[in-house]
Amino acid sequence: MALAIGVAIVLCGAVGSLRAAAPVAANPIVSAAAGGVTPMAIAAPRSAFTSRKTASTDCTLPDGSLVDFLHCYTPQDIRSFYGVDSVAPIGDSPNYGQGQTIVLVDSYGSPTAAGDLQHFHDTFFPSLPDPSFKEIYPLGNPQFPSACKSQGLSGPCAAANWSGEATLDIEWAYSIAPMANLVLLAVPPAETEGVQGFPNLFKAISGEIAAAPPGTMFSMSLSATEQDFGGAAATQTAKFDQVFKQGLAKDDNFFAATGDFGSTSFAKQHKDANLFPAPVVGYPATSPYVVAVGGTQLQDGWTWDPTSNVPFTSTGFNPAYWNSTPSGTSEAVWNESFAPIGTGGGSSVIYPRPSWQQGVDPGFGDHRLVPDTAWNAAVNGGVDVYITAYPEFNCGNATGCWTFFGGTSAATPQTAALVALANAARAGADKEPLGFLDPLLYQNGIGASDYSDIVAQHYGAAPKTFAGSEVGVSGAVDKSVGDLQDNQLWEFPAAGYPTTTGYDATTGWGTPKAPAFVAGLAALP
Repeated sequence: MALAIGVAIVLCGAVGSLRAAAPVAANPIVSAAAGGVTPMAIAAPRSAFTSRKTASTDCTLPDGSLVDFLHCYTPQDIRSFYGVDSVAPIGDSPNYGQGQTIVLVDSYGSPTAAGDLQHFHDTFFPSLPDPSFKEIYPLGNPQFPSACKSQGLSGPCAAANWSGEATLDIEWAYSIAPMANLVLLAVPPAETEGVQGFPNLFKAISGEIAAAPPGTMFSMSLSATEQDFGGAAATQTAKFDQVFKQGLAKDDNFFAATGDFGSTSFAKQHKDANLFPAPVVGYPATSPYVVAVGGTQLQDGWTWDPTSNVPFTSTGFNPAYWNSTPSGTSEAVWNESFAPIGTGGGSSVIYPRPSWQQGVDPGFGDHRLVPDTAWNAAVNGGVDVYITAYPEFNCGNATGCWTFFGGTSAATPQTAALVALANAARAGADKEPLGFLDPLLYQNGIGASDYSDIVAQHYGAAPKTFAGSEVGVSGAVDKSVGDLQDNQLWEFPAAGYPTTTGYDATTGWGTPKAPAFVAGLAALP
């Protein structure tokens, strides 16, 4: 699709197969998102939504749905793990981001966004005021009333895909900053092949920069591989960067997902049927005016303990691969071999190193590295979402559902909302909004004590035959993950990057410790 979204991996209903290099009959979860601008959300498979008779259920959704093999988190789970509930209050009130504005940028939006967010609020935050939310269509509302019933990449099918992304974005920005003003900026792209959807998106972003208050956070769960811009890449992205500069001049910040297919992507020049043979990264995450958000896998209250490297058999899930123990807490780079999916990261071919990133990971050359920061993005450990838009497409029924999502597009709105808490704290102290966040992450104001460094992990007794069981050694998904035997989706031809101590091109500086992170930013002049 024209803009590749920070992949939201939705494990609900019928996950629409956009485009894959080969059929994956034995893999009930993941479909390949085509290159270009697409929603980056990955949803949970309905085939996991049944209770086993011989083992405990791994995830229970708010409506009582039982999910086996995969784990899921509520807003309270995530807020507790990252310490969001312990962020210093504003005066006598908890810091819920009051007075701040967060704009979620998504193609098409969702026709049921307001009602779905209200239900999410009623379920998880009933004691708080109703959400402050509006959905706007600055370039017109395409009004697709029907569900997607084909494999088309535009019209109702594209709208159905993006509805899941948009719903994830607003509900999880809300989860971190539930009293912020949320704006869903819904923009229908002209068409969905290549990068032609960007002009509409940036025109809409520019208009919202002018309309929104200073210090607004813009979350963009979308991306296009840099090479998709062709020979005019630097010229085209420079035009779009002018919009980011417009916002930075108002102390706005922009956050972009680094993607969900590791260090590779589909090649537009090959009609999205083939993968790039060398490592690639995506714009706008690579822009030096944007905070690039990568992904981790949070295992809180459980530990993955595989005894096999085969995730699926001819009958579905292989329990030996999905085995876990009901204890422990760890956080690794997001790299799930079952799909295979994992955090995007690496070196730009367009942008030289920004001044604030000089000296970081010099072994990877002299170009802009991404990500800058990270947050939980795993599917096995995804986040609860309520959606009623296009129910036959998203949930496999006619009424909507509770489900859960993963992807760097889950990480991105949460990170933007966390920084909104910092601006709320600053406002409470009569300070101006933060300026551009990236220089603060690399040069001053935020230190090692404010971050959890993500390092290599190994889980279970399965042989280390591919990166999935050696999470972190290969970092971003690399070619060895292609060894999925009969469940092979595709082979990754591009090598990944290591997850190391300190900064790395898979998780950036790691994941913020919310109380210290917000306090550090609030304390800056």
